[in-house]
Amino acid sequence: MITTPEHDERMAKMTFASVYPHYLTKVEKKGRSKEELHQVIEWLTGFDDKKLQDLINEKATFETFFQQARLHPNANLITGVICGYRIEDIETPLTRQVRYLDKLVDELAKGRKMEKIIRGQ
Repeated sequence: MITTPEHDERMAKMTFASVYPHYLTKVEKKGRSKEELHQVIEWLTGFDDKKLQDLINEKATFETFFQQARLHPNANLITGVICGYRIEDIETPLTRQVRYLDKLVDELAKGRKMEKIIRGQ
């Protein structure tokens, strides 16, 4: 799927700190915990709690966030539709990575088992 350059630019410049509270609210409303959210983020990016907090405090853009991440080798197993886009068809790497994160948060909020969310470690 081809996203527009404007869409990709907007994703790159959005700060993780502006989206993180929405992720947290979404999962907590559904009975999941902050710790579980952090586990999912750490699986995808390699960021521990301290690094995650540093990125929030720095107001890092998603571009910076994913430049510093060590994407899990199984991240490409994250498939499906999120926000109207089929993840595996998104051509822009950064946009695809942001949608990976969105999809993991969505699966967590929907009550999916952690073993399934983290794709067999």
